[in-house]
Amino acid sequence: MKNLLNAISLALVLLAFWLILSGMFQLQLLFFGVLSVAFVTYLSRRMGVLQHQGEAIHSHIGFGRYYRYWFWLLGAILKSSLHVCRHILDPRCSIYPTMLRFRSTQKTDIGRVNFANSITRTPGTVTIDIYQEKLLVHALTEQSAADLQSGDMDRRVSALEEDR
Repeated sequence: MKNLLNAISLALVLLAFWLILSGMFQLQLLFFGVLSVAFVTYLSRRMGVLQHQGEAIHSHIGFGRYYRYWFWLLGAILKSSLHVCRHILDPRCSIYPTMLRFRSTQKTDIGRVNFANSITRTPGTVTIDIYQEKLLVHALTEQSAADLQSGDMDRRVSALEEDR
């Protein structure tokens, strides 16, 4: 029963997201939107994503906490973009690529994937590998590596997993 409710929740969220992004309300486009949402929901159920320890639907994450994180992440992306642009355009700034290996503090696979994706979304850093709680990350500059090692992003992603 819970799996069915998760599937319905997923379908409704996907449909709302599709409607918001498309802004099209023609019958043919609505049909294809509903068809694609049904297909993605079917694939999600078949892959076992919906029953993956209740992680995939993020029902345990409060909207306020989630949106505060995304607002912070957008700021981090902007700051990092300016940092990378400065290092690329200014010949006096040197680029010191480095590889970092460190542990993440997230308790779930979805939390670790969110963390890895957040790292990759931030210019100047790319998550190369995730193995259990260990991440391998490429950083373009020493400052990018230092920002990552400060643990701020790790703490913020871990806070998304906490119970309300």
